[in-house]
Amino acid sequence: VRATARSTRGPHLAVRLQMKLGVVAEHDRLADSPDSIIVVEPSVGSVARSKGHLYLLVTASATGHRVQEATRLAAETIRNEYYYDESAGIRVCIEKAIAQANKRLGHQRDRLGLAHAEDGSGPIGVGVAVVRANELYVATVGPAEAYLIRQARLSTLPDPHRDRGLPTSDLEPDVWRGEIQVGDSLVLVSPNIVARLGVDELKDALVTLHPQSAMEHLHHRFVAADGAGSDGAIAFEATEVSATSKHRQLVPVKPPEPLAGAPDRSPIPLADPVVDGVAAVQAGARAARVTAGSAFGRLVLRLQDILPRRRVVDRRVTSLSSRRETQRRAAVAMMAFIVVVSMLGVSVWLLGQTAGPTVRSSITRGEEAILAARAALDEVSGPGIDLVEDDPDKARDLLTTAWNELDAAEDAGTVPSRTIQPLRDRATVQLDRLYRVVPVGDSTLFAFMAQEPAIDLQQLVRGPDGYPYVLDRGTKAVYRIDVRRKRATLVIRGGQKVRGATAAEPRFLSVGGPDLLILDARNVLWRWRPADDRGRGTTTRIPVNGQASWGDDIRAIGTFLKDPDQGLYNFYVVDPSEQQILRYSPSADGGGFPGRASPYLATARPVDGMDWLFIDGDVFVAEDGAIERFAAGKDDGWQAAPPGDEILRVSPSYELVTGDAEHGKGRLYGYDPENERVVALDKASGDFAEQYRLAVRPQAWDDLRGMYVFPGIDDGPASLFWISRDGLHQSILEAVEEEPAPSGSPGTSPSGSIAPGASPPASGGASPRTSPRP
Repeated sequence: VRATARSTRGPHLAVRLQMKLGVVAEHDRLADSPDSIIVVEPSVGSVARSKGHLYLLVTASATGHRVQEATRLAAETIRNEYYYDESAGIRVCIEKAIAQANKRLGHQRDRLGLAHAEDGSGPIGVGVAVVRANELYVATVGPAEAYLIRQARLSTLPDPHRDRGLPTSDLEPDVWRGEIQVGDSLVLVSPNIVARLGVDELKDALVTLHPQSAMEHLHHRFVAADGAGSDGAIAFEATEVSATSKHRQLVPVKPPEPLAGAPDRSPIPLADPVVDGVAAVQAGARAARVTAGSAFGRLVLRLQDILPRRRVVDRRVTSLSSRRETQRRAAVAMMAFIVVVSMLGVSVWLLGQTAGPTVRSSITRGEEAILAARAALDEVSGPGIDLVEDDPDKARDLLTTAWNELDAAEDAGTVPSRTIQPLRDRATVQLDRLYRVVPVGDSTLFAFMAQEPAIDLQQLVRGPDGYPYVLDRGTKAVYRIDVRRKRATLVIRGGQKVRGATAAEPRFLSVGGPDLLILDARNVLWRWRPADDRGRGTTTRIPVNGQASWGDDIRAIGTFLKDPDQGLYNFYVVDPSEQQILRYSPSADGGGFPGRASPYLATARPVDGMDWLFIDGDVFVAEDGAIERFAAGKDDGWQAAPPGDEILRVSPSYELVTGDAEHGKGRLYGYDPENERVVALDKASGDFAEQYRLAVRPQAWDDLRGMYVFPGIDDGPASLFWISRDGLHQSILEAVEEEPAPSGSPGTSPSGSIAPGASPPASGGASPRTSPRP
């Protein structure tokens, strides 16, 4: 029995409305359906009378486990907010509940992977109906539809903004109110079902079948028609339940009274005389008891009269003003006494204190800490002494002791900072040597001109021709940078026409064999192949099987050259919705990836935290601040060893990873932005090798956004190429002499790019030119 609504038909007949519910069982739903259904029929009478019964459908135009989580979050929020809110009527409570669900979805839009449409709306739709007594309230928002069937006629309950789903910045829910009658049916359904089957099929099923049978029939037809995705639907029908009661006229019943008017006498012989005698005895006993009590009381009163009496003393009456004056004087005296005692106590405490021992204790502790720190540092290094090279373990213990003693001296507060800081700088230098910190230089190879639109470089790769290629989000373009000619040549730009197709905004870069690969915002993969050494090349669209189903949550792409002679390479895509790293094999002619993707990871797992890929045969990823390695799709237990300098810096949290191209050999490099450093690891074992920081401008690596390493020639040092917001830079990974950073020079801007009209710096950052040729 569902929600009931009572009405009166005559004086002896009551009619109730029973809601027959129809909904597809959860285990019969499609596996890829993201829809959520909630039916609430309160068993508490007060809740049912005030809030009614709730029928809720939340649909989505997209698919995936995160979209399903979003619909479930919206449904639970609407249910909880509607039944919790007692501040207004049903219409206002429904509007407020939908608004709260929209707010929660908006706050978690990125985590739930809800797409950003041009109008700022999302893919979530809501259909809600409330039945209270014979009142019906219906509201729809976004991709959800509601139909009322009355007397075999189907009526649509429209939403003026049906194309504007949640989350949206412009929410205007419209709640329709009417009366529900016997025989009326209401269905809340996903537009995906209506588009596949049509409204006539929907109406025929609800008119001819029970709501449960109708929903099962429609779902079977939807599946038979190759329907996929959203399949949510819920229906209910109002039927009549009669309850009758018969009433009789009550007739009073009176027993016969044959002895009416006769005196009350007992039918037992001699019973009345016995009762009268007992009553007389009881009355005499009560009179005797009263008489005895009175005599005893008089005797007690006479004894009290004989006792001696105390003379009444005259009482003196004190006036109210006199009492208040006495109380005031007593209070003043008490306060004066307390003040005198307090002053005497404070004076005794001040006179009895001896400040000397405490001050001397603090000074002694600070001096002892300074002496201990200086002694430990002298033991680490001095004339003919270098424990950092000769005995690193002992040097580590001594430097840790010196650092702790300097902290103790600073906590004592009696040692000036000008005494502590030189010792701390000396300890920092030795600790940096112990933990293999290499100060490196940096030079600007190319900087975009200030007159150009706002440059916002995001990615950097070493192209197939050896030149650096950058992805710029500001101009939505990819550029090839010719360092020798100081020129940036356009490769592809969002909105550019390429052989009859239009490229969208570039999102990811990668290099595979002779090709530069560009994945745009529409998941279209473009291949650019250089034609000469001046930046000219050809752009071709590469088909990839299933690329339309990737969604907008791709985290990274990568390649691995499997056939150097033919230039064939595998293509990798990190897809969080599939919880996999998808691997595509090339066609025989290298013209695309026609086969289905194979999962690279042996076991599906969340990959939302993977931000960067580096592939040399094994796959290295930077995930949630850590570097991980997968060999043949499995985590083989490889771990990146920390530098171990937690006394100076926090533990590393890596954001980018790159390395040498040879499989299993060379070094791996990770960028740790929080500590402004690049850490080198042994690729085979994961052991810590070295760490690098800028000698002159260490804060410049706060803006490091992409990097790759070019190995040295003939055992020479490797070169690190990296990009900032608007420039390409180079750092030779060998130690340089540290010097204080210059305060600035004429002709350069604070960001390091070339100012208009200034002479180029010696590092080669001449005024760059941008060529528009694709």
